[in-house]
Amino acid sequence: MSEPKKAALVEFRTTGTIAEEGVVVSEQSSIDQLTNRGYGTVEGKVFTLAFFESLYLQDKGMLEVQNVDGANMDFQAVLHCYEAQNENAWVNYLVYRDLRSRGYVVREGFGAGIDFRIYERGAYGKDTAPYLILVTQEGKPLPISDLAAALQKCQSQKKELVLAVMNRRGEIVHYSVGEMHLPV
Repeated sequence: MSEPKKAALVEFRTTGTIAEEGVVVSEQSSIDQLTNRGYGTVEGKVFTLAFFESLYLQDKGMLEVQNVDGANMDFQAVLHCYEAQNENAWVNYLVYRDLRSRGYVVREGFGAGIDFRIYERGAYGKDTAPYLILVTQEGKPLPISDLAAALQKCQSQKKELVLAVMNRRGEIVHYSVGEMHLPV
């Protein structure tokens, strides 16, 4: 006779409401817990989790998402909202989940095709993100001009560019990107 499976410990649970840019959480104790773990952003007095953060927390059993009428939304419904905004929603979520599972704090990127900023374990809130992540899929064209623009942005900020590629088997592979200098 096999032993019963033990339920994974959930650190805390909270509820949020779906919004245009993600999921809004209003309970202050939850906001404090999420902020301390590197989740969400505050604009004005509104705390919002990005869709990829919401999906991750929902998958972990830490977040219950409701629509504006108060009805619960499942993972697929939240993913559908994210896909309406971002055609690469599923791949971005998988990369985010992979990085979080490795212990990194992952924040949203900022322009030039940069999808995420990555903080070393224990460095979030103390230091800047040393890595910027550009997400793509195997077999999907990535214009060299996009890659060059992302690399230039990283170099100007003294950060390392990492190309996160989802291969055909759904695995995430990370490549460090740098300029190549040929000998003259």
